[in-house]
Amino acid sequence: MTHILLVDDEVSQGLMVKEELDDAGYQVSLVHSGPAALEHIGSERPDLVILDIAMPGMDGIETLGRLLAEDNALPVIIHTAYAQYRDNFMSWSADAYVIKASGDLSTLLAEIEQVLAKRPCRRHTANDSPADDADHTRQEN
Repeated sequence: MTHILLVDDEVSQGLMVKEELDDAGYQVSLVHSGPAALEHIGSERPDLVILDIAMPGMDGIETLGRLLAEDNALPVIIHTAYAQYRDNFMSWSADAYVIKASGDLSTLLAEIEQVLAKRPCRRHTANDSPADDADHTRQEN
């Protein structure tokens, strides 16, 4: 089963998205901050990360940079209410940029399918060595 890490500081929004993704057949872990996302991927690598941008403390742009520094082959979809961050060069590192639509997750679900179809998923464990990733490089968008 595909494991998705959902990072959203808005508890109700995060729970709504998690429920929809669960119903679509994904295994979803929900965290509410950038540091919690980094901790999660340190112990259990997801197949995909869905990342909000506007979060207190460590925002989504900084979190994206740190996630990709840990694993530059990790697929990431930015899911935000703010279109203006699309022009931030760091957001270009994400595999997709989806604007939140009130209650409608059809665009997000379609992007998840496209991103997963483009990238072979590989399960990582905390015991993987850097040599295990030698043949995995981040594809450019």
